[in-house]
Amino acid sequence: MKLNCILKTILSFLLFFGFSSILNAQQTVDILITNGHILTMDSGLTEYPNGFLAIKDNKIIEIGPHSKTQLFTATKVLDVEGDLVLPGFINTHTHVSMTLFRSLGDDVEDRLHGYIFPLEKEFVSREMVYLGAELGNLEMLKGGVTTYADMYYFEDEVAKAVDQIGMRAVLGQTVIKYPQADAKTAEEGIAYAEKFIKKYKNHPRITPAFAPHGPYTNTTETLQKIAELSLKYDVPVLTHLAESKKEQDVIAQRSNGLSPIAYLESIGVLNKNLVGAHVILANEQDIAILKKYHVGVAHNLSANIKAAKGVAPVVEMLKQGVDVGLGTDGPMSGNTISLMDEFSQVAKVQKQWNKDRSLMPAVEVIKMATMGSANVLNQGDSIGSLEVGKLADIIVIGTKSANMTPIYNPYSAIVYSAYATDVRHSIVDGKLLMEDRKALTIDEDDVIKRAYEFSLKVKQALISQGKPIL
Repeated sequence: MKLNCILKTILSFLLFFGFSSILNAQQTVDILITNGHILTMDSGLTEYPNGFLAIKDNKIIEIGPHSKTQLFTATKVLDVEGDLVLPGFINTHTHVSMTLFRSLGDDVEDRLHGYIFPLEKEFVSREMVYLGAELGNLEMLKGGVTTYADMYYFEDEVAKAVDQIGMRAVLGQTVIKYPQADAKTAEEGIAYAEKFIKKYKNHPRITPAFAPHGPYTNTTETLQKIAELSLKYDVPVLTHLAESKKEQDVIAQRSNGLSPIAYLESIGVLNKNLVGAHVILANEQDIAILKKYHVGVAHNLSANIKAAKGVAPVVEMLKQGVDVGLGTDGPMSGNTISLMDEFSQVAKVQKQWNKDRSLMPAVEVIKMATMGSANVLNQGDSIGSLEVGKLADIIVIGTKSANMTPIYNPYSAIVYSAYATDVRHSIVDGKLLMEDRKALTIDEDDVIKRAYEFSLKVKQALISQGKPIL
């Protein structure tokens, strides 16, 4: 009996001090995500069906099976109860402030000249751009987008809205040869862009950029000047490229028959900083040029087919090793900018277009929306996958809704079954920006109220011009 008591005492002593040593060894982190089905989207597509992820400051410091959770204690614990955890989606092309014109002229033949340009001439201002960016940021955040690339006017106002909500963005100041609200000439546009770039060059979440509207809406000299400055400042160049027959015809006349992509090569403006949006009219030679110069491509499927412009040869681009990411285009083109609405269309249309249902599998779509898009924006070293040392841009997609039950293949569930409203939590740069569908850094009701009030002004303007609200 005496021996048993001694043994029990020793065992209690060991258990107590062993447990205490575990507690003392625990590392304190800011956010701990537990009980998640983690899709890392790393090069090996590593999954942790019951995993955890630890965030400290703005980075991922550990990821792995749930059994390692005991090594950490956290200020904030998100027990996601088996939901899907993956990198935030990256929208590689949009015009976010145009949310305020959404649903106008959708089925009108000459929408650009009949609705968009006149509305922009009357309404584009600093205040309009900021409000439109707030509305668009809110939509993207709630739809799982944590980073986006934008082209518009008064882009410093978009930057303010991005800074407020806490998202990540590549923001391109538009340069175009026609007079606009913020610049009367392309030269003024370049000067505006340079000032913007100098102000935001070292921002932790905002990457400033040049955004020449397109090859056909800028002169050769302007395009060459922007390419030169982009290398000087080491910033991206965002542009529409190989998008339309009009562009093709104008460039062919300017360059003795060259395609837009071959023309840009001939004038020496292609490099890794360039992101071409759309790239619908690209042949085999064009794709080889894109690969040669490491040009990134933003694929905007729903906007392209809605405008009846065609289907980009994405399957061939990927086969040739071109970096391709997903975009939505502006909210007057694709209408929704959350990116998730693109997934199903990207997969299905490529299958139909190429007459092969095995092409563009669901996992390929998610790769394009994450690491593919990150590589397009030259940020693959820091975002696009869940890996130790990378920035903590993370989303959680719920699995308990009717449309998400059951799940046999998580990639297929996200691409073909999920809605943007299935996104539960969004984290950007290590900060929780949305929890259980509630935006934490912006007043959602107030933004929607002000956007609605703006729409009343647009309706009144259309009525006074005698234009139908279509």
